[in-house]
Amino acid sequence: MISEQLQQKLDRLPRSPGVYLFRNDKDRIIYIGKAKVLRNRVRSYFQKGSDGRYQYERLTKAIHDVEVIVTDNELEAMILESSLIRHHAPRYNVTLRDDKSLPYLKVTKELYPRIYLSRRPAQDGARYFGPYTDVMHLKRLIKALKGILTIRRCNLVITNDTIARRKHRVCIYHEMGQCRGPCEGRISVEDYARNIELFLDFLKGKTQPLSEYLR
Repeated sequence: MISEQLQQKLDRLPRSPGVYLFRNDKDRIIYIGKAKVLRNRVRSYFQKGSDGRYQYERLTKAIHDVEVIVTDNELEAMILESSLIRHHAPRYNVTLRDDKSLPYLKVTKELYPRIYLSRRPAQDGARYFGPYTDVMHLKRLIKALKGILTIRRCNLVITNDTIARRKHRVCIYHEMGQCRGPCEGRISVEDYARNIELFLDFLKGKTQPLSEYLR
C-alpha cells in the first residue's frame, strides 16, 4: 500500500531525464536507477507485475520514499547514476545486478594510452573507472569522445622507438580528423595526455573543461 505522501510525490514526478533514489522506512537508499523519463520509469515500479528479476518484488515492497535528480540528458543521468551507486552501494543494486559482469573503463599505462572497456580490473598499472551499468550508452559515449578528442582507437604498441623507426602508419581515422596520428608521433605526449584527462573529466561530470576545449 502506497502512503499518501509517496503518492503525492509520484503524481508530481517530472517528465525529464534523471536519476531516482528509492529509500526504505529507515531512510536508507536501497536502489538507484536512471530514466529517460522519470515520471514513467519511477511510476512503473508501483504497477502490478514484475520485470522478471528475483529480487524485484522485494524491492518494490521495501520502497518507502523516492527522491529524483533531474539532469539535462540521458548521458548525464548515466554518469550520475554510476557515481551514486559507487558511493552509496545500495542493497538492491547489488542483488539485482551482477557487478562481476559489468564493465569498467580502462585507461592503459602507455606512452599514448588507450581507452576501452574491460570486464575485470587488474594490477597492471592502468586506471580503472566503474563499474558501469548501461553498456550501450557507455559505448556510444566512448566512441563520441574519442572522435572529439582525437584519442586513438587502434591496439598498436607505440613507443619512442617504433615512432623513430616509422614502424606504423596513420590509419583512416587520421584522414577523417578523428585521430592525430600518435603512431607517427604527430601529436606530442603532453597534448595527448591532456585530451585523455578531458575525457576523464567529462566522465566524472566535469563538463566545463571539455566545453572550453571545443570553443
